[in-house]
Amino acid sequence: MNNASLLDHAVETMEVGSKSFATASKLFDAKTRRSVLMLYAWCRHCDDVIDDQQLGFSSDSPSLQSPEQRLAQLEMKTRQAYAGSQMHEPAFAAFQEVAMAHDILPAYAFDHLAGFAMDVRGARYQTLDDTLRYCYHVAGVVGLMMAQIMGVRDNATLDRACDLGLAFQLTNIARDIVDDAQAGRCYLPATWLAEEGLTTENLASPEHRQALSRVARRLVQHAEPYYHSATAGLSGLPLRSAWAIATAKQVYRKIGMKVDEAGQQAWDQRQSTSTPEKLALLVAASGQAITSRLARHAPRPADLWQRPL
Repeated sequence: MNNASLLDHAVETMEVGSKSFATASKLFDAKTRRSVLMLYAWCRHCDDVIDDQQLGFSSDSPSLQSPEQRLAQLEMKTRQAYAGSQMHEPAFAAFQEVAMAHDILPAYAFDHLAGFAMDVRGARYQTLDDTLRYCYHVAGVVGLMMAQIMGVRDNATLDRACDLGLAFQLTNIARDIVDDAQAGRCYLPATWLAEEGLTTENLASPEHRQALSRVARRLVQHAEPYYHSATAGLSGLPLRSAWAIATAKQVYRKIGMKVDEAGQQAWDQRQSTSTPEKLALLVAASGQAITSRLARHAPRPADLWQRPL
């Protein structure tokens, strides 16, 4: 597949797979945008392979392999990409291009695949720290790889990039609680569920919506300090990248606010932002990106979950 076709594939993947990030991705300079889209295409592909889906939807031709076998295939192909083998699948050809161009650490890629392994094992999460560890694997480490694409190498800014991924995933979990439960998955801390008299078996039941909305509110509230920490990392990014990331941050945070505000009705329909809302948030983010050039930030709070170093 040639370079233009690879980009077309990545653009389509982004447009279908993440409308929330698609708007923000248009703000990067052309070179950065290409790499961001390529990385996203690989992440989306891995997620789809594990769930036996296509761009987040049920596959027309279900796989004959077990989830464990599909995970092993992803790990093998990722190793081959790093080894310089010719990659024929678009997602892995895209990943190979990005990994080689930006020196993406293999540890980051395999940390991401470890998150899918947690899904394959049916991992359960007893405490918020356990949930945050999952968030690191499926989203925080993606923030680290994205930051590397944008030229970040210092650990302080990488920490902030990871924090944004954690905030995104906490928001995603709150938004998708019922959908996840219906698919047999739960990322909520068991201690929180117990406090509300909920279990993984009954939390999706309509009669428990009020209790569930309180759990979702806690998730949204716990995302806030990570969103705030991520804001301090904007100054470590090139201006256009800072604008794109600030926009994505605003859009995802707004989704979390909508989940909170909707209360018991939060899962009657998938919470999202409209095009006018995205444009307004984009404008607000431009100001945030500009002021980040001048802002002085306090050190990262010591009580936030710390990524593996």
